[in-house]
Amino acid sequence: MNDLVTLHAPLAGALTAAVRRVLDSGWFILGREVAAFEEAFAAYCGVPHAVGVGNGTDAIELALAGVGAGRGSRVALAANAGGYGTTAVLALGAEPVYVDVDEATATMDPACLDRAGRDGGFDAVLVTHLYGRLADMAALRAVADRHGAAVVEDCAQAHGATRAGRRAGAWGDAAAFSFYPTKNLGALGDAGAVVTADAGVAGRVRRLRQYGWDRKYHQADGPARNSRMDELQAAVLGVKLPHLDDWNARRARVAARYAATVRHPALTLPHVAAGEHVAHLYVLRAADRAARDALAAHLRAAGVPHDVHYPVPDHRQPVHGGRFDALTLPVTERLCAQVLSVPCHPALGDDDVDRVTAALDAFRGAEVTTCTA
Repeated sequence: MNDLVTLHAPLAGALTAAVRRVLDSGWFILGREVAAFEEAFAAYCGVPHAVGVGNGTDAIELALAGVGAGRGSRVALAANAGGYGTTAVLALGAEPVYVDVDEATATMDPACLDRAGRDGGFDAVLVTHLYGRLADMAALRAVADRHGAAVVEDCAQAHGATRAGRRAGAWGDAAAFSFYPTKNLGALGDAGAVVTADAGVAGRVRRLRQYGWDRKYHQADGPARNSRMDELQAAVLGVKLPHLDDWNARRARVAARYAATVRHPALTLPHVAAGEHVAHLYVLRAADRAARDALAAHLRAAGVPHDVHYPVPDHRQPVHGGRFDALTLPVTERLCAQVLSVPCHPALGDDDVDRVTAALDAFRGAEVTTCTA
């Protein structure tokens, strides 16, 4: 599904120099490299503040804590995004309030969010930009404002996505990014960041990422954790950040080639609007679980990489012990039974795309369809 060796090959000299620079400095945690990347990434996102943390899930947790969510808070979120948001909400001791998604975009439905606000209310909203597509932030923000709730964006799959000149990460009260190696902007290990326009939120996140300290060995805030971006990952991300827009453009061209070449009569391909959708994943939809499984078996036999993002909705995960058994999210549940991802990354060549296309066109199993937006 990804080829990081090919992606990194043209940057080998710069990456080696960055790692050598960190080794020669003798400083490996929260030093100059982290500060430089924080400044550069905040500027890229169009906000004043970025705070480097250990990984993307910590970033969600710390962003939520930074805007005031904590034990007993009710956090509205979608249930089709892999469970990372739920993990963060539960780690805070907060209560997940699952909201159904829009059929066309697979992102949180503003009307469903409004209904959740009327039914039981929520204190914060976690909006995931799924598969690289910006959610309808203007509408979701308006709903959250009506209900007096803070908004946190989960931008783990949407680095660089833009609408009306505003990037992912600049819409909410805070935003969380993952730099897991396969993300549109990936480190060489785990790393994450919280970005925000609010100096108070940034200050709290900085304290909470390091034991709650306001100065060394002086714990002024909490509950806190140890979640610090290291200097090596910051140096690597600093090398890669200037290439992000070009990589996103290549992802969009891969998506466009699929759209231009796939001819299977039962396939309707996703619309990837360059800019608003940075094609982190290219996700097909089948008619149902049986059709999806048949397509997956066909691709496996053809040697074509594929995956399911994501097969089990959060409210059906066994960790809840049946707590949400009575909750029905019809669109979420349908999508989780239908989705299947095929390769879409910057190192994918046109011939690779054509090989995937040929395999899709050769499928003769149950009828499949895909997201039309």
